[in-house]
Amino acid sequence: MRRDSSGYFVETVAGGEVVQAFIPNPLPPIPSLALDSGRQQWLEKATLALGRLDSVSMLLPNPQLFLYAYVRREAVLSSQIEGTQSSLHDLLLFELNEAPGVPFDDVQEVSNYLVALNHGIRRLEGGFPLCNRLLLEMHAKLMASGRGSGKLPGEFRKSQNWIGGTRPSHARFVPPPPQAVRDCMAALEQFFHEDSLPMMLRAALAHVQFETIHPFLDGNGRLGRLLIVLLLQEGGLLSQPLLYLSLYFKQHRSVYYELLDRVRREGDWEAWVDFFLEGVYLTASEAVQLVQQLTVLFNQDRDRLIERVSGAGVRSALAVLAVLRERPLCSLKEIAKGSGLTVPTVSKAVERLITVGIVEELTGQRRNRIFVYAAYLNLLNQEELGMIDP
Repeated sequence: MRRDSSGYFVETVAGGEVVQAFIPNPLPPIPSLALDSGRQQWLEKATLALGRLDSVSMLLPNPQLFLYAYVRREAVLSSQIEGTQSSLHDLLLFELNEAPGVPFDDVQEVSNYLVALNHGIRRLEGGFPLCNRLLLEMHAKLMASGRGSGKLPGEFRKSQNWIGGTRPSHARFVPPPPQAVRDCMAALEQFFHEDSLPMMLRAALAHVQFETIHPFLDGNGRLGRLLIVLLLQEGGLLSQPLLYLSLYFKQHRSVYYELLDRVRREGDWEAWVDFFLEGVYLTASEAVQLVQQLTVLFNQDRDRLIERVSGAGVRSALAVLAVLRERPLCSLKEIAKGSGLTVPTVSKAVERLITVGIVEELTGQRRNRIFVYAAYLNLLNQEELGMIDP
């Protein structure tokens, strides 16, 4: 549906140039979002897919095992959208303080993303409401170090920014002037708790509004993507933060930006919502498949160990494998700490896992060796979001 523009322009100054900045109208859209039968069907499919994801994650021996690595995968993907070059492998090495040759700022950004996400989830689980204060707290964590740490972490911007183009007059889009940011964000905060729309649709609309306001000097994209999962979790659609759209947005980047622009130019919220709901459905379904693949992998590797390792050695090998299910890239010292076994016992168990073909050693060194549960990491590194039949 076309509603003309979803906001209005005001004249402002950016970089010494006079430009037209866009101020979005408060949500929800007027006229109301059109929920025809097709869109309603997609809403139901997306919601059911989230429910399946929530339930199937319980198939794993410990859902936290999946959450640990899956959240890190999301942190990497979300940061890659912003131009970082870090991989999941780099992040896991960084967390072991073993990241030679990895651009420090890149991996620091990814690590900060995890800190911000965990802070937000803990606050929600502790009963704190989703509000601008929480977003400011998360932004402070997100921008605490690395690139952007000098761009007002935890504060709304006090100067004009722009998106695309080497100078404001050539920008693809100019967000609201700084003096309008607080009012825009106050209206958005109110919409977080607007119960006239299902939470799934509120998350879809709120993401666009946040990106349009662009309330910070840096980190808007990452925090805007985190906002989606926070809304879904606060709305009871997820019991664990397991749904992330970064891969979907990354794979369809040009469509994503075009739809954001269409909302601003034409008020076409429906086209955006269709894209968003399909993304939720595909992403949740892909995550369900990943959980199922991991369940098969874990069971097969456990059975291989039991079949091929005899005597008391199988118990220590299984204990080591349990640690690597939680952290698929580890040092001997970390495995010993996680399993409660001595380093010599862990070393022997790891050699058994290498012989069986479950674990690989990364460094080629005699000392300070790093071991990886390669099949697990390979599954997490898949970046293929297939077109799953509805």
